[in-house]
Amino acid sequence: MPRKVTKALVRDIKPDRVYNSVMVQKVINRVMLNGKKQLAERLVYGGMEKAANKLKVDNPLDVFDQALKNVQPHVETRSRRVGGANYQIPFEVKGQRQNHLTIMWFVAAARSRKGISMEDKIAAELVEAYNGAGSAVKKREDVHKMADANRAFAHFARF
Repeated sequence: MPRKVTKALVRDIKPDRVYNSVMVQKVINRVMLNGKKQLAERLVYGGMEKAANKLKVDNPLDVFDQALKNVQPHVETRSRRVGGANYQIPFEVKGQRQNHLTIMWFVAAARSRKGISMEDKIAAELVEAYNGAGSAVKKREDVHKMADANRAFAHFARF
């Protein structure tokens, strides 16, 4: 008997106070540890300002948007069992999952940097992602390469 699939409840996230952007608020929420939202806001806003100053751009939100656009995945692979074998099948990533992966990879890449403050880590990752480099962009490239390598199994996605 097939199992019942239920849709996950999507919470409505209010935009942040400074840039009025939902994506900035989602990054703040992901950076936040132990409910310390003001600290997370200070880190993210400070990182955005430093990145904009380093790139000599007037609006930090432009840097932020372009950096996250460069991290955003378009395809990913999912494991599927077909006839006793597991295949990595490429699927297109859309909407909320695309944003979720982008933010997760960005914050994980920032946290993995060593030896500097979190604000500087966020700024450095924003600058590198803006320029198409960095750990988060590398993660996206690896996922795209994996999907491209398994393109031969795409026909398994149709049933």
